Amino acid sequence: MAEQLRKLRLGELMIQQGLISQDQLRIALTEQEHNYLPLGRQLVRLGFATETMVRDAVAHTIGTDSIDLSTVVADAEALQMVPQDFSRRYHLLPVAYDDATKSMVVAMADIFNVVALDQLRAMLGGQIQLKPVLAAEAQLEEVIDQFYGYALSVDGILREIETGEIDYRSLAADGNKYTQPMVRLVGALLMDAVKRGASDIHFEPEFSFLRIRYRIDGVLQQVRSLHKSYWGGVAVRLKVMSSLDIAETRAPQDGRLNMHLCGRPIDFRVSTHPTIHGENIVLRVLDREKSIIPMERMGLRPSVLNELHLMMTRPEGILIVTGPTGSGKTTTLYSLLSHQNTEAVNIMTLEDPVEYPVTMMRQTSVAEVNKVDFANGIRSIMRQDPDIILVGEIRDADTATMAFRAAMTGHQVFSTLHTNSALGAFPRLTDIGILPDIMAGNIIGVVAQRLVRVLCPHCKVQHTPDALERKILRLKADDESQIYEPKGCKRCNQNGYHGRMAIMELLRIDSDMDALISRRAHLDELQKMALDKGFITLAEDGVRRILDGYTSVSEVMRVIDLTSRISG
Repeated sequence: MAEQLRKLRLGELMIQQGLISQDQLRIALTEQEHNYLPLGRQLVRLGFATETMVRDAVAHTIGTDSIDLSTVVADAEALQMVPQDFSRRYHLLPVAYDDATKSMVVAMADIFNVVALDQLRAMLGGQIQLKPVLAAEAQLEEVIDQFYGYALSVDGILREIETGEIDYRSLAADGNKYTQPMVRLVGALLMDAVKRGASDIHFEPEFSFLRIRYRIDGVLQQVRSLHKSYWGGVAVRLKVMSSLDIAETRAPQDGRLNMHLCGRPIDFRVSTHPTIHGENIVLRVLDREKSIIPMERMGLRPSVLNELHLMMTRPEGILIVTGPTGSGKTTTLYSLLSHQNTEAVNIMTLEDPVEYPVTMMRQTSVAEVNKVDFANGIRSIMRQDPDIILVGEIRDADTATMAFRAAMTGHQVFSTLHTNSALGAFPRLTDIGILPDIMAGNIIGVVAQRLVRVLCPHCKVQHTPDALERKILRLKADDESQIYEPKGCKRCNQNGYHGRMAIMELLRIDSDMDALISRRAHLDELQKMALDKGFITLAEDGVRRILDGYTSVSEVMRVIDLTSRISG
């Protein structure tokens, strides 16, 4: 009876979604009485639905995640842990393994197969957390053959390529065949970059070799050097995946690709640029799981978090996040917006381009092709009954004017601005063309931030500050504080750092500050009042992070000027 109810729920759900008709469901149930096939497979056999349609409908019915294995790149580490015969016997595929959390994502046609999960758990030693996801059965069998049939590590694929020739025509014609080692090489490099936490992947051709670099925690690191003969195949594969013109090599191109890596969907923004040695290709890794995080998990001090909450309680006005490129402005904005993203609020965004699609937010890419720029985009959005508006960047007078007009008409506006400090936002806005009278009363606050690398907790070493460091930290003669410096170990790839954290200065604008702004007060006067009200500068916040043992003096000095703290 329970099985029949589950069949009916799947069938009814597919009818509600317009995937099949009532007649098709009736035929499938009648046929099922003769061959006893599961309803999903019966619908596929009759040609009424595809494997993908059934997989997604089943996942929705039982409330679990589904996975499209055609977009998955093999995780060599996970596959080494589960033998091929075991995978075939229990109809499962290890999709990704995360050593940090000791967890494995496993694709299965039947995620309720308790025997298979128990056997896998026992084989892995019982210490690994399993995360089953639903996959189409036919797709699962095909991918098991692919993943276990060929070399998947970068070194193994390179050895395979060295023994044969690259077939460029088959590479361009079919982007998913694992018979082509160049397909697996690019997939393995992208998988490796995501596993290491890279934010950008650089493919840089030189005269006689190809340099591959990852940007990890804001710093570029060279990870591979390949002979230049590989570059043609790698470039063609990347272009095919990104839907770019493989014949065009003399003009810049921009594209996007989506893949399933490390058990989750990852987007890449792809940019090609001609150089004297060939096309330079850079991929920006857009990992939604790591880039959109709750405010409480941003690692902010409690006082900073409270100040941000206070700012967001104001129903109208503009909140500005400032900092150079790569300082985490977009991450902070999305964290603030996600905090307010409920069914009761209409959030609309203008971005160049949209990097992270978010449910319920109405997101628009600013581009010439859809005839939307920031200024007329804000004008259009204001007719869409918004509560909160995100403007990707204030870069000219028209955009600034429209953003302030939205703030003055009862909307919360979030935006970014390129300045070196929170107080630097006012002369920048004046330079753009916003009058101080308009700024006063309409700015909720300004957040300036930088990202610093966090010392690896497993290998950081205690260090007694020298004379210069004591001056920078402003330690008294009798203060015996210890600080830390990087060393390097296997867990942090010998870098001494693992992950990043934000250093912030928050300037909340109240009536006293508004009075100074409206009468065009000098920055020194604004800063004095802010400090009197408890304003903490970027340098001071950085020093606190050093003394708390999170980062090092050299790392903070890499992103913030601390020389002004040296007295005498």
